[in-house]
Amino acid sequence: MKSFDRGILSSYDLKKGKVKAAYAIMNLLIIAMMCCMVYPILISLFNGLKLNTEVNSFPPTFLPKEWHFENYAKAWNYIDLPFYFKNTMLLFAGNMVVTILVLGLASYALSKMNMPFKSGIQYYFLMTLFIPATTYMIPNFINLKDLGLMGSFAAVWLPAGANAFFLLLLKTFMDGIHMEIFESARIDGASELRCFFQIAFPLSIPIFATLSIFVFATAWNDWFWPSFILSQENKPLSAAIRDFVLNARRLDLNIRFAILSIVMVPPVIIFLFFQKFILRGLYLGGVKG
Repeated sequence: MKSFDRGILSSYDLKKGKVKAAYAIMNLLIIAMMCCMVYPILISLFNGLKLNTEVNSFPPTFLPKEWHFENYAKAWNYIDLPFYFKNTMLLFAGNMVVTILVLGLASYALSKMNMPFKSGIQYYFLMTLFIPATTYMIPNFINLKDLGLMGSFAAVWLPAGANAFFLLLLKTFMDGIHMEIFESARIDGASELRCFFQIAFPLSIPIFATLSIFVFATAWNDWFWPSFILSQENKPLSAAIRDFVLNARRLDLNIRFAILSIVMVPPVIIFLFFQKFILRGLYLGGVKG
């Protein structure tokens, strides 16, 4: 006999008039939200295909009167997009390595090792989530300056190891891994590092895959801190867009929209390919075994 997953509403519920009306309203709200999210993306894509005079015309038009695909070639050549994309990927790779080594090991220690004041340490990290990021921006700047890391990628990589939300998410996930596995490994003479890299890390791939999406989104979207701390040759794509596109006075609007449309493509593609890891990782991270 086949088993079927029951949704929020059963087929019996949908036969009721009030339930049908509520279900229709929910669907309309979802469609409205989708339209609100898709509309700005389409506006950017289509404005990038218009003449600059048409972009500035009133009333505005949704579809271009004439399709100018050469605008995207001009946008590609306006700034060195591959160079700044490379910088963004370097930031992402470094942040991910720090997340695995620092936050992964810290979450393993809080979850699977016997250490004093474990609960107090966990609550300390939890409290830092309520502190606005702007309050520790200047202390971070002073620390990085004293360490001689100003202008380098390490100035962004190092603070990535102090993400309390990622730490607690990893710790919650590792709480669901049975302790007997680690106890057996320790009896066989495995060190704590070996337990982490050969047991905890492979079993935590789903949550690390989820965190990789969040880390990528941060590296792709964050412009303020990299603009503040990195040298010009190390700035990511988001900071370059702000400097050379949004603050450019003589750049035509249609070329600006074309550049922004090109920049939107990689994160959308990555999300479409890895969205199952986001949902699965969040689910697994929120459920203790």
